[in-house]
Amino acid sequence: MAEILDAPIKTNKKVQRGWAMYDWANSAYNLVITSTIFPIYSMAVTTTKVDGVVVNDKVDFFGYSVSNSVLFDYAAAAAYLIIALISPILSSIADYKGNKKAFMQFFCYLGSLACMGLFFFTGETVELGIILFVIAAVGYCGSLVFYNAYLPEIALPEDRDRVSALGFSYGYIGSVILQVICFVFVLKPDWFGIDEGAGSRISFVLVGLWWLVFAQIPFMRLSKGTPQVQHPEHNIFSNGFKELQKVWRQLKELAVLRTYLGAFFFYSMGVQTVMLAATLFGTKEMKMETGQLITTILIIQLVAIAGAIIMSRLSKRFGNLPVLLFVVLIWIGVCIWAYYITTPEQFYMVAALVGLVMGGIQSLSRSTYAKLMPPTKDTASFFSFYDVTEKLAIVIGMFSFGFIEQITGSMRNSIVALIGFFVVGAIILYLAIVKAKKEHLTSVS
Repeated sequence: MAEILDAPIKTNKKVQRGWAMYDWANSAYNLVITSTIFPIYSMAVTTTKVDGVVVNDKVDFFGYSVSNSVLFDYAAAAAYLIIALISPILSSIADYKGNKKAFMQFFCYLGSLACMGLFFFTGETVELGIILFVIAAVGYCGSLVFYNAYLPEIALPEDRDRVSALGFSYGYIGSVILQVICFVFVLKPDWFGIDEGAGSRISFVLVGLWWLVFAQIPFMRLSKGTPQVQHPEHNIFSNGFKELQKVWRQLKELAVLRTYLGAFFFYSMGVQTVMLAATLFGTKEMKMETGQLITTILIIQLVAIAGAIIMSRLSKRFGNLPVLLFVVLIWIGVCIWAYYITTPEQFYMVAALVGLVMGGIQSLSRSTYAKLMPPTKDTASFFSFYDVTEKLAIVIGMFSFGFIEQITGSMRNSIVALIGFFVVGAIILYLAIVKAKKEHLTSVS
């Protein structure tokens, strides 16, 4: 620990690797809970089939009857709305008190324990399962607010693309390892004398434990943070709002960053919704079996590792914003293609392309924001704007996806809305490139 403290924090590879290990720890949640086993399991326990044909996919949620996939979309939207509302206050307080790590730990433990609680989710406890799913999402997103805020503190501007990509690469590798372990329980439950449902519920417990245990590595290596100057005329909550107002005033003077956030808002509606709804689409629209869906998600995860690295290298040669624009254009093509697919093989090909651009756009979006930020100690407050932008985008994206399915009866119609989000994002990204060139921001344009 002493050598960590003595080394320059922004060039300390050990600290950077420790920071990236949080992606290793929590990405298992994103893969198992939001993308694969939980959506498949929740669809299975809330669907009634006769001779393999679905006769009822409606569930009763506190007296409200709704399609199981629409309930999943709405629950995800609710979770991200909650975190969007509370993260600005929490991150401002964390900057003010200098305790980013304490908040990161709180949300980590909240999310991991909620995942473990999903062991008790069955067809008879739908309300409990959905509530725990929401709590787990809040824990996951809440911890990322403070995790992302460390990036400008542990890496020099020229290293942030690399360190950001390192985090996503660690995340994809770690999540795939646990995913494979979970798949053994789900696909071979007879090896353990259990059924497939029990195998799924055990997977939820493993996710919570994996997240909890490996998170101790970044918690040991990351600093607590440095408190800002105290203002006795305000309590901690009002000071938090004061910090947010200060950040907002700075954003209004940063034309490129402000425009980039607008683009990020729109294309995130598409990216995050695809990530959250892909398994549901495969289950209900493509009629794919559990094994086929698992294969699809593994393809996405493995290709995404390469995607994050490739986009990081391309950004060094062509600039962050042009590469992001290129990736968003690919996303538009992916959505158009997905609208017309009819076979599992086509779904696999789309998944491979999604993986390539998913890893790249997530990593590059985060590092681009870090590059465009002004020099500041208010990193958590600045990154709360980034995170709130993303969370509100997810709320709109997931709600739109679920609502369109609810009124039309088909997820394919929901894809049209995603195409529109990406198109608007691409247009605004182009404007950000123009502004960056006028301001001679060569590192991003």
